[in-house]
Amino acid sequence: METDIDITREEGNSKGRYVAMVDGHEAEMTYSRLGESTIIIDHTGVPDALRGRGVGQALVRRGVEDARAEGRKIVPLCPFAKAQIERHAEWQDVLQNRS
Repeated sequence: METDIDITREEGNSKGRYVAMVDGHEAEMTYSRLGESTIIIDHTGVPDALRGRGVGQALVRRGVEDARAEGRKIVPLCPFAKAQIERHAEWQDVLQNRS
């Protein structure tokens, strides 16, 4: 179902976001940085026109892949991102361990 979705990343000193443009609609996943090694995913927004097309999942996957490549951990405060990571056991290595 998921087509080739082009995702770009914008990152500032303390916040960042992933953006997917599909058929003229913008979907995004935003995060805050907690130090150098942790990101907090705080929001995933997919317009109604793109629902059911795997766009939100693609955004979370890209965040997981980037976190893994950069040695970062993820705290998924966003309920959608949290559910996606819980659903994919292979993504859970990037979860921040709760102490």
